[in-house]
Amino acid sequence: MSKRHIVLLPGLLCDHALWAHQAVHLADTAEVMVGDLTRDDSISDMAERILDEAPDTFALAGLSMGGYVAQEIMRQEPERVERLALVDTQARADSADQVKIRKDLIRLAGMGKFKGVTPRLLPNLVHKDRLDDPAVRDVVLEMAERVGQEAFARQQSAIMGRKDGRGDLHAIRIPTIVLCGRQDILTPPDLHQEMADAIPGARLVIVEDAAHLAPLEQPHAVTAVMRYWLG
Repeated sequence: MSKRHIVLLPGLLCDHALWAHQAVHLADTAEVMVGDLTRDDSISDMAERILDEAPDTFALAGLSMGGYVAQEIMRQEPERVERLALVDTQARADSADQVKIRKDLIRLAGMGKFKGVTPRLLPNLVHKDRLDDPAVRDVVLEMAERVGQEAFARQQSAIMGRKDGRGDLHAIRIPTIVLCGRQDILTPPDLHQEMADAIPGARLVIVEDAAHLAPLEQPHAVTAVMRYWLG
């Protein structure tokens, strides 16, 4: 019996390292592909590229920006996705204030002031108890450095240009989990409850002692949930 395939999509300024634990520990049950979301400046183009590179059918998990791309994949070619995991993300579009902040960040990066994720920004991303944990802190800083300034600008443009997807969630008819860290302040649990309520049969999973990067902060817990989801 052949293994199923799973596509994992990282968030803004993240790469394969975000999903390192899941990629290793789910490899016995699935062929794992981590998508590259650094090359395009719209969510639709990111989704099209992933669809071009992915197997014919696959399970799909996306975190934050990766969750926006996962929702777009469900709009473009839903028949190819066997099951869905929306992780530390949301279905809403950016507010006017959020768009302004993103534009300011793009402008600063264009002036040569791109610093990726600095220690000052880490409290927005990870649980306070993991701020000094090198297995989390160093990975986040290194991912941002690898993604770099130009891809950061493309990703921010894509994020602020995305559509509000709340009206599309009811059309998702595959096994779905909606997962987030209890202490996620960027996309808090109530936004995940909103998605879980809108997707028929979806299960909401709250991971304790984790913020916006749950797969990295609580890797064993997230991998266990995803193994159950794949099974």
